[in-house]
Amino acid sequence: MIDLHCHMLPSVDDGAKTISMALDMAREAKSDGINKILLTPHHMDGEYINHRKEIEKEVANLQMTFNDNNIGIELRPGQEVHINGDLLKDIDEDDVLYADGINKKYMMLEFPHSGVPEYAEDMIFELKVKGIIPIIVHPERNHGIQQDPDILFDLVSQGCLTQITATSYVGGFGSTIQRFTDKIVDAGLGFMFSSDAHNMEGRRFRMKEAFDRLAEKKGKDFALQYEQNAEKVWNSETIEIGNIDRVKEESTASKFFKKLFGK
Repeated sequence: MIDLHCHMLPSVDDGAKTISMALDMAREAKSDGINKILLTPHHMDGEYINHRKEIEKEVANLQMTFNDNNIGIELRPGQEVHINGDLLKDIDEDDVLYADGINKKYMMLEFPHSGVPEYAEDMIFELKVKGIIPIIVHPERNHGIQQDPDILFDLVSQGCLTQITATSYVGGFGSTIQRFTDKIVDAGLGFMFSSDAHNMEGRRFRMKEAFDRLAEKKGKDFALQYEQNAEKVWNSETIEIGNIDRVKEESTASKFFKKLFGK
């Protein structure tokens, strides 16, 4: 299994703080069935800047540590790239890392949690012109998309893919986000799971749990497609966007009763 979004690289962002914590996270990832991980420290989010060459060096060092400790996980340097006005310049200056490595086809792209910037459509168009397919990370936790799910439909219609956080799908961020995640999946607007793991406390992997739930709710073939999509990203292969729909809104009465009974 491949995890395309993980904050295991020590001391570069709000993820793992030490090598020891990274090793503990790696052992948990391995027990969860993960054997390849794209390490995606935050980049250009207003708090963290993680330049390509520095991350490549740190990931190479961590890979050697994993090998020395007999942890059979292949690491790849990446970034969780926060959308920003300098993104195209960073691409031209070769300071961006991609989910598929040197092929530079897939980018893990993050929006501000508060919403999707007005310039996002134009930026995504420019990325597509460069042959880059954005993978929108954790759209289910974006407040703007929660308030107006049609934004996500439009992004996917524009050619973006999405990465659903496993913890969201299994209810780790609460029932409201879980229900919204279910709607994204049902509408065909989700394409793969990733962990977005940060530590050994609240932000863990839960990938197997998510795939088990997906297989139970949508069928084994559907779950397999999510797993294969992550493999296609890793291998720089094409992912076809199938039938998609707009997220179905709950009725006011349904929202009221769920709030009343805490469901």
